[in-house]
Amino acid sequence: MKLSDQVVLVTGSSRGLGAAIARAFAAEGACVVINYKTNRALAEALAQEMGPGRGLALRADVTVPADVTRMFLNAKAHFGQPVHTVVNNALPTQFQFDGDAARPKLEDVTWAAFDRQLQGSVRAALHTTKAALGGFATVGCGRIINIGSNLVANPVVPYQDYTVAKGALLAFTRTCAAELGPQNITCNTVSGGLLRTTDASRSTPDAVFEQVAQAAPLRAVATPEQVAGAVLFFASPWAAAVTGQNLNVDCGLVMT
Repeated sequence: MKLSDQVVLVTGSSRGLGAAIARAFAAEGACVVINYKTNRALAEALAQEMGPGRGLALRADVTVPADVTRMFLNAKAHFGQPVHTVVNNALPTQFQFDGDAARPKLEDVTWAAFDRQLQGSVRAALHTTKAALGGFATVGCGRIINIGSNLVANPVVPYQDYTVAKGALLAFTRTCAAELGPQNITCNTVSGGLLRTTDASRSTPDAVFEQVAQAAPLRAVATPEQVAGAVLFFASPWAAAVTGQNLNVDCGLVMT
């Protein structure tokens, strides 16, 4: 299905990487559901930016099944067709890359921190994936795209809780790909690294950006818009035969 024919849901898309992904889909003519939990004003402004009938801001806590079900029903009622592509981008509200001083070391990190990340990544993706299946069956296809992290392959910055949750999300991607493939549903992961710049990286010192750039073959730090391009590929007709994959978008820093 062409991108311009799709209804796309991007979780956690009122700002940052999610907003960049939502804008990229809208630029290709897709109808976009902008999911938010607390940032109503930002989400509604982004929907207005997309033009009449193209953007829809919907509040839902994606860790709550009833919220997710309601969001999918409202999206279908508004656009007149079910969601074709789901992008699981949302992060736990409390999460931010605050630098070495603020990051709990292994001896200090708590299970509550792990649980918060697992809830925000894996539990949320489970809810949205299950809610999407009925619509996928109606249209005969579907795309699930999960936003991961290159720290899973190269944990140079030991965010224990975050990285473990993203590793679990990658496993979820592959088990979904194996089970849902016969239904013409693909499931892939796009893994960025440090991005220049999002809310999550706004407190990262310039020296860290330069260090990462010098270590990458392209001598640069990826942008949210570049990650969005990879997400669009997985949702496009060109990726019809691609499933269960993890694509690192980090200027070549991680090669797997």
